[in-house]
Amino acid sequence: MSNALTMIASAAALVLGMTATGANAAGSPAVKSIILVHGGFVDGAGWEGVYYLLKKDGYDVTIVQNPTTSLADDVAVTKRAIAAAPGKVILVGHSYGGAVISESGTDPKVAGLVYITAFAPDAGESVSTLIANPPPGAPVPPILAPVDGYLFLDRAKFAGSFAADVRPDLAQFMADSQVPWAVAALEGKITAPAWKAKPSWYLVATDDKMIQPPAQRAMAKRAKAVVSEAPGSHAIYVSHPDVVAKVIEQAAASVPAN
Repeated sequence: MSNALTMIASAAALVLGMTATGANAAGSPAVKSIILVHGGFVDGAGWEGVYYLLKKDGYDVTIVQNPTTSLADDVAVTKRAIAAAPGKVILVGHSYGGAVISESGTDPKVAGLVYITAFAPDAGESVSTLIANPPPGAPVPPILAPVDGYLFLDRAKFAGSFAADVRPDLAQFMADSQVPWAVAALEGKITAPAWKAKPSWYLVATDDKMIQPPAQRAMAKRAKAVVSEAPGSHAIYVSHPDVVAKVIEQAAASVPAN
């Protein structure tokens, strides 16, 4: 082969190689590690449906089991999960879990944040401050008076307020297996919210009776998050795991891997 033909062949191979690399990059998410952080009154088991969908699509998934005793404790548990995860991570929080990821998401390994009908507090804010003054006429979550510093939802009203679109027997199980949520966790204040430095996504559940959709939209706008909306209760991650997994995968495909 002449030198000219050799040069042409080399250039073609280079172009084809670049094209193939680009195609692989487009077809494969930049970040493959997902960490799921639950909120108050529940534990990580509620992520089961989302977990299996993400695993099927090739993601490495970690589910954090927050003690929900204090924001500091929950952040510490989440940071250990971040440290153990391979490579960069997408940090996902539901409800109070949004406060946890807002505080722990400044970790350098966190590439992006996903809020699932979640609190996204600013510096100096807590869940307590965000729920202190509900708008007139807004549904009031049936939170019982604290006992020994811990909160529960009224079991009889749990399904209607938290899980209205969840299968009735499963909603009852969630009500009966509630995890005590410490008042101290609600009062934990954010120091430096990660959403000010990291790309964020927010899924608004339009039928939520725990965090009103207008409040969700306001927090998402403040965080400059990529917003999507879907019909669903506060437990949309249980009732519509496909919707939630799709938002997480969009985030994972949109952020740089390094």
